[in-house]
Amino acid sequence: MSLVKLNRWIPILNIVAAVTLVVSLGMNFFYAPTERTMGNVQRIFYFHVGSAWVGAVAFFVALVGGALYLRNKQRIWDTIALSSVEIGLVFLTIATAAGSVWGKPAWNTWWDWSPRLTLITVAWLTYAAYFMLRGAIEEEDKRARFAAVYVIVAFVTIIMTYISIRIFRDIHPVVFGGTLETAEGASEGLQDFAPGLESMKMGITLTVNTVSFTILYIAWMFNRIRLQYLMDSVDSLKMRVATRLQGGKA
Repeated sequence: MSLVKLNRWIPILNIVAAVTLVVSLGMNFFYAPTERTMGNVQRIFYFHVGSAWVGAVAFFVALVGGALYLRNKQRIWDTIALSSVEIGLVFLTIATAAGSVWGKPAWNTWWDWSPRLTLITVAWLTYAAYFMLRGAIEEEDKRARFAAVYVIVAFVTIIMTYISIRIFRDIHPVVFGGTLETAEGASEGLQDFAPGLESMKMGITLTVNTVSFTILYIAWMFNRIRLQYLMDSVDSLKMRVATRLQGGKA
């Protein structure tokens, strides 16, 4: 995508992201029902799940970007992978922090080294190390190639984090899907709503939050890609100026 197209779409995406974020916040506090056991603190659940979902999507997009770079060596795919990892790490941090705040009233502890929380820590550190890898390699093509392989392999940590509570005993509740019978963990943190309208409102609010965070991710991606284009233009201009100055001295 050219810089002209990015400049055309980014203002629209920014406005849509801001509007949907305000709508989701309003629904969280004024539309969603109050959970029976935890009360209003349960409302952080919508931020937690929405940000965790988008974090996983962002890392999957990075995987696709890395695979496509290895296939055709086009720089745009390396830029997409880099941008998506940066944004995904932000959303993963939000999900972890929100889960910790939610876990205090649900489990009576800010943090517990259960399988899921341990694996989410491993995932966070793995993707943080991605930037260390890129910073350690100066050659552009080699850096992009190594980073592409790394980001593909790193996605294993996201898969393991997702399935951990479905195959291991874990205090973390399973919000979607089932588990093995031997993997059933503690029930703290499960939501308890009246059937019917209240449950429907909870589902609608969760869906709106997930869509809102997804749009925010797309807007951030477009902004980050544009920033990379501008950084590349500046680097190119610096090289041209340096070449001109060296030629003048010679």
